[in-house]
Amino acid sequence: MTSIATLGSHCSLQVLKGAKDEGLKTILVCEKKREKLYKRFPFIDEMIMVDSFKEVLDQKCQRILEENNAVLIPHGTLVAQMSSEEIESIKTPVFGNKWILRWESDREMKEKLMREAKLPMPEPVTEPSQIEKLVIVKRQGAAGGKGYFMAANEEDYNSKRNQLISEGVISKDETLYIQEYAAGVLAYLTFFYSPLNEELEFFGVDQRHESDIEGLGRIPAEQQMKSNKVPSFNVIGNSPLVLRESLLDEVYKMGENFVEAAKRVVAPGMNGPFCIEGVYDENAKFTSFEFSARIVAGSNIYMDGSPYYSLLFNETMSMGKRIAREVKTATESNQLDKITT
Repeated sequence: MTSIATLGSHCSLQVLKGAKDEGLKTILVCEKKREKLYKRFPFIDEMIMVDSFKEVLDQKCQRILEENNAVLIPHGTLVAQMSSEEIESIKTPVFGNKWILRWESDREMKEKLMREAKLPMPEPVTEPSQIEKLVIVKRQGAAGGKGYFMAANEEDYNSKRNQLISEGVISKDETLYIQEYAAGVLAYLTFFYSPLNEELEFFGVDQRHESDIEGLGRIPAEQQMKSNKVPSFNVIGNSPLVLRESLLDEVYKMGENFVEAAKRVVAPGMNGPFCIEGVYDENAKFTSFEFSARIVAGSNIYMDGSPYYSLLFNETMSMGKRIAREVKTATESNQLDKITT
């Protein structure tokens, strides 16, 4: 029987709990420093102890996963801690499309795929000298918002960049991506596409809570003006959101457009969970500034199921359980190659 494996971080608890609920064996690749945490949870059948998550590439770890017929579930920690080349070299079957994670990690490739999907996007800014309105400056890959900053002009950009370099938050040779800042209500839209039944499911919406940019709103303007600190966008947690029902038609269209674009651009396409991230403005118009081509941590708030999944399933269905259900169905119908790479 197939087992489910993942790295001990990000959303591993819901992934493995969902797998156990589906009757599958669960394997956690666990850093030694977190062994005590994960030993608390009885649904984890086996732990592969490592000093670093990169050891998942080693022959020893690969052999254990192979012996257990494991499917590796990728999440943000995999993208953050490994290069695209390393991810693509993993011999264990990876759930979804490991090739599309390169498109998530590279800002220019990400922008290209989003345009291919005709997602409404803020304009990119090529050079700091071209900053004419408020922009947000981002790092490559899945940095969880750490090291992001806002800038109003080139001088502001250089000042904040240099400060973050001096503080060791970003490196001097790091390539930064500049994008016009889109203001509005944050909405991170999570979907699941099943290649087994060729259907798109809308899973739910979350909002991210970022420190210390959020905390600034509780400080009087006079004190804000006196602070020299560059605010961080480091994601601390998530909270649930339910959209106006009239917005759902557009949500499904964006998800379907993204799935179709991914099929054209990076075979075999966008299989499994993904997230389109953006904001709604005062006219309820959505602008997307990111996508994540795998399960996102915002799904952790829906371990007992989301409002939208309760409309599709007559049972409790987390994203972790939905992934496990897909793996189980594919195994039983001898179609595992359709959902893994």
